[in-house]
Amino acid sequence: MTGRPAIVRGGAGPAGPLLVAAAAAWVWTATRWGGMQAMPGTMGLGLPAFLAVWTLMTAAMMLPATAPVASLYARTVTLHRAARMVVFTVAYLLVWAAAGLPAYGLAAGLGRVVGLPAVAGTAVAAAVFAVNGVYQLTPLKDRCLARCRSPIGLMMRYASYPGRTRDLRAGAHHGAFCLGCCWSLMVLLAAFGVMNLWAMVVLTAVITMEKLAPAGRLVARAVGIASLTLAVAVFWVPALAPGLTGGGTSGM
Repeated sequence: MTGRPAIVRGGAGPAGPLLVAAAAAWVWTATRWGGMQAMPGTMGLGLPAFLAVWTLMTAAMMLPATAPVASLYARTVTLHRAARMVVFTVAYLLVWAAAGLPAYGLAAGLGRVVGLPAVAGTAVAAAVFAVNGVYQLTPLKDRCLARCRSPIGLMMRYASYPGRTRDLRAGAHHGAFCLGCCWSLMVLLAAFGVMNLWAMVVLTAVITMEKLAPAGRLVARAVGIASLTLAVAVFWVPALAPGLTGGGTSGM
């Protein structure tokens, strides 16, 4: 693909409230967690609190790159645009909220690794990096990313949805593609620390570049290769995965 992605040409004006929601989520994240060190596992949160934090975190990370698609969808809406875009956004976030359930289980399981010998945490961190690295290079990643980068076909599909559930179905459908595109990047937070603010900033930049930059597919592949490199490097520098190695204390 050459030139700029179709979603960039669509602009993000009509999706301004979505960007406001993303900014509010970032403000909350920075003020609540910005001064804290990377924390392992579920950060001591129960399931309801974890899901709330997870949803706000994914709103902060995912909504900026989703705004152009939402704007393109908004241009297909003629009546009650603001209210319908709220429904679209809520449905999108509900997909990520649902993904918080397996994320909680994974975080709870991986949180126990910190109490094991350092070599165990390092091995698990290597596996987390490797999973992301491999997935970034798969055809499924390419397919989901292509839908996010050039969603004109999706807009035609959404226009065929009948009745009052159109916005709900469209938001959930697009959320599913974004989840398919970015789930392995979110898993990296288990290695970096679930609420590691700097890791969130970097991953948000990666997600945004993958979806919006002209060379987004190359970015995805480069991140995959970098992640595979980290899977090897973490054995020598455990501090690369503070969420699983306790900041780098090694017993190897």
